[in-house]
Amino acid sequence: MSRGHTCIRTMKSYQKLTAAQPAACRVEEEGAAPVPSGHGKLAPWWVGSGLLVAAVLLSTITVWVLRQVSGGWLGPTAPPKCLVVPESHRFDCYPERRVVVTQELCESRGCCFIQSPPLAEGKQGVPWCFYPPDFPSYTLESLNQTALGMVGLLVRREKAYYPRDIQKLRLDVEFETDTRLHIKITDAANPRYEVPLDVPRVMKRAENPIYSLNFSWDPFGVVLQRKATGTVLLNTTVAPLIFADQFLQISTSLPSRFLYGLGEHRDTFLHSLDWNTLTLWARDVSPTESFNLYGAHPFYLLMEEGGNAHGVFLLNSNAMEVALQPAPGLTWRTIGGVLDFYIFLGPDPNMVIQQYQQVIGFPAMPPIWALGFHLCRWGYGSSNETWQTVRAMRNYQIPQDGQWNDIDYMDGYRDFTLDSQKFASLPSLVEDLHKHGQRYVMILDPGISSTSPHGSYWPFDEGLRRGLFLNTTQGQPLIGQVWPGFTAFADFSNPDTHQWWLENLQHFHAHVPFDGLWIDMNEPSNFMDGSEDGCPPGELDNPPYTPAVLGDSLSAKTVCASAKQKVSVHYNLHNLYGLMEAKATASALIRIRGKRPFLISRSTFPSQGRYSGHWLGDNRSQWKDMRYSIPGLLSFSLFGIPLVGADICGFSGSTSEELCTRWMQLGAFYPFSRNHNTQNEKAQDPTAFSPAARTAMKDVLLTRYSLLPFLYTLFHRAHLQGDTVARPLFFEFPQDEATWELDRQFLWGQSLLVTPVLEPGVDSVTGYVPQGTWYDFYTGSSVNSSGEMLKMSAPLEHLNLHVREGSILPTQKPGTTTEATRGNPLRLIVALSSHATAWGDLFWDDGESLDTFEKGNYSYVVFNVTQNIFTSTVLHASTEATKVTVGTLSIFGVQKPPSKVLLNGQEKPFSYLDNQVLNVSDLGMSLSQGFSLQWL
Repeated sequence: MSRGHTCIRTMKSYQKLTAAQPAACRVEEEGAAPVPSGHGKLAPWWVGSGLLVAAVLLSTITVWVLRQVSGGWLGPTAPPKCLVVPESHRFDCYPERRVVVTQELCESRGCCFIQSPPLAEGKQGVPWCFYPPDFPSYTLESLNQTALGMVGLLVRREKAYYPRDIQKLRLDVEFETDTRLHIKITDAANPRYEVPLDVPRVMKRAENPIYSLNFSWDPFGVVLQRKATGTVLLNTTVAPLIFADQFLQISTSLPSRFLYGLGEHRDTFLHSLDWNTLTLWARDVSPTESFNLYGAHPFYLLMEEGGNAHGVFLLNSNAMEVALQPAPGLTWRTIGGVLDFYIFLGPDPNMVIQQYQQVIGFPAMPPIWALGFHLCRWGYGSSNETWQTVRAMRNYQIPQDGQWNDIDYMDGYRDFTLDSQKFASLPSLVEDLHKHGQRYVMILDPGISSTSPHGSYWPFDEGLRRGLFLNTTQGQPLIGQVWPGFTAFADFSNPDTHQWWLENLQHFHAHVPFDGLWIDMNEPSNFMDGSEDGCPPGELDNPPYTPAVLGDSLSAKTVCASAKQKVSVHYNLHNLYGLMEAKATASALIRIRGKRPFLISRSTFPSQGRYSGHWLGDNRSQWKDMRYSIPGLLSFSLFGIPLVGADICGFSGSTSEELCTRWMQLGAFYPFSRNHNTQNEKAQDPTAFSPAARTAMKDVLLTRYSLLPFLYTLFHRAHLQGDTVARPLFFEFPQDEATWELDRQFLWGQSLLVTPVLEPGVDSVTGYVPQGTWYDFYTGSSVNSSGEMLKMSAPLEHLNLHVREGSILPTQKPGTTTEATRGNPLRLIVALSSHATAWGDLFWDDGESLDTFEKGNYSYVVFNVTQNIFTSTVLHASTEATKVTVGTLSIFGVQKPPSKVLLNGQEKPFSYLDNQVLNVSDLGMSLSQGFSLQWL
């Protein structure tokens, strides 16, 4: 559709509230020519010029009054067009840090300057320098229909204030599915760097999208609405679009303040919109509030009034910041690439996350042993010391699947080497672990020591020979410093590096047959800024605009942004380093072991879940750190990385017995459960504490192991369709706004509520219990809630767990390893709803073979209760299921004592407790056989 249609109206005003209607063409999804949009529900923001005049007058009077009161900190009176912009809607025109923004600097950019009172140190407030309503932006010059949507041309008539701004942009809109919209803005004339991520290509346009799209022509803007409610999800007319070579910025209004995601940060799960800037640039630093941390996830989920949800993903890997403001509004600022947005319409939060993962890829199915308990520390002085810990754990019969080593095992901290003195017995230890059904995991860093004499260290010599390292602008390997001293950095964007990495791992595995790998320091971390020679001058290392990164420089504690990699410059690829290493490592593990890979990575990027899990980094042994781990878990659930956990009991600093006991209780419900400790601190594995604490830790691990069939089935659903494992309460209760801010509790799947103690010195905990009947996991006693905060008893040995009505949890008699547990009989816990119904399912396979679901080598069983009849229905069977029996059925909420119980029509003995729990044991039914059980 060309510019000649009848609906063009010029509009020179940005400030719009959620309900704003820019001069626009409604774009009908059916492909008809756009028609002028009316002003139905969407009234202009200031209705008519009368209001505008009144507002200017009011603002002028207010400013005059404020000036009298404040002794004149406001400076000269701003022009009326500036005064009409409410504080919460001031979009920052001068976001540079470490600059005192003066009126002169601000006006040189053509922006409004109004000073506000200064805030406390480190706090951001209302921007002093902000865009006036008539600031020049792009104009939509033409819009034409395509098979999948539209293509448009955007033109900027006046230059922006960053160098090399791009005058003509191409707009591509694709209606990919009824719930997914793809909007991409690129340079119309020249190719630009784009993230090398495989995304789905659709073949036909969505037929019945649940969204409608409007455009503002001048200034250009996108207005996206949810058809069912009319809610405006995006309105980019609130501030100008800027698209320069190294500064891309677009802003939008938001329909509510309930925004989550945008990782990786240490923060509450729900982000504050109070002038809060979140920076995305992978950085090695202990998790600290407001810092950019190890990974970059430019995705947010937003809850709309009424309980609908949508998500927005910006597919861009450059250094970036996202500025949130109370309007509510949001600004994306990135310093490279293109603006490539996916919008997911849900409408329910679970569906938003599934739709996001349809684009980035579903997570890999972990081997079942990955879901056991893992133990590690930095500072096991030797393999014998490591072995002692394993033996002590076995001695007390405390469950453990994985024993790990940190960099201690290496010779001089060099990858693919073994300290032949202190770790001589490591091969024997690994053999012993395997004999006991346990696994061994070791750490690997991407920095390769560059100082060994030539010919003595194959990984470096061969990497150099094949040209597999990051290079300086001069074409020599960039040398930084990590644990072994001076190092080169493997370039995982080069496929040849993957082959070299595999060969190194094969050599080492022949000597030490490890089972999984832990990839650390892959931001990449560097103890120097840039390299041993610093970084060269130029606009990659010193861009016109640097986002608010820790250290104020892109090269702070990492390599130079100008470093050359096979695919592009490090400036573009930095945030992808951990993802690319994970991809190489997962494929090497598959080649070496022929089984599902187990891999935990520190740095992550969207799609990482396909290759690895994640731990939340180098936390501290403090109560605060334990509390912050829950928002961390929940955020990575949104990011499609369900295999996530924090270092239980804290990594740095000294833990206490009470903290470690409470943390082991919480950590037993991290999807990835590992206790890890730093060097030179006292031991914090369960065997290091008093008998009472040790028993509490053992008990909660046995509870975890009993729930493995349930947890494994949740991971199957994550792998199959992108369901979350650790789940925020509002995902299950989106209509209940009381759940929207909760991040001190979480669910496993739909049906298990975890309420940990997160404070010292208490023997009770207050938690939110959503409306309905919930059953105590241990006793089956019921709690009826109207949707309220309830105080629960929580002595030091107790973790509160509640089962949601209407669910059936497959559990198993726990052993001390996943291997031992898998042979034990199942106990099915049935939690009857108020209508006396329940449902559950179980996915079962051999626990470690590749692609069992895809190849059909699995069993899938569905459990159901209606009208006092429990049925187990085998929907798909494999030989594995014949090895397992269903031993016990525990039915919670049976209102009156039954007179008899029939298993496949035959009477069975049973017990009935006065808390309305019916137990039927010694069932002896093979999992591969369907059966029914009736109580009369």
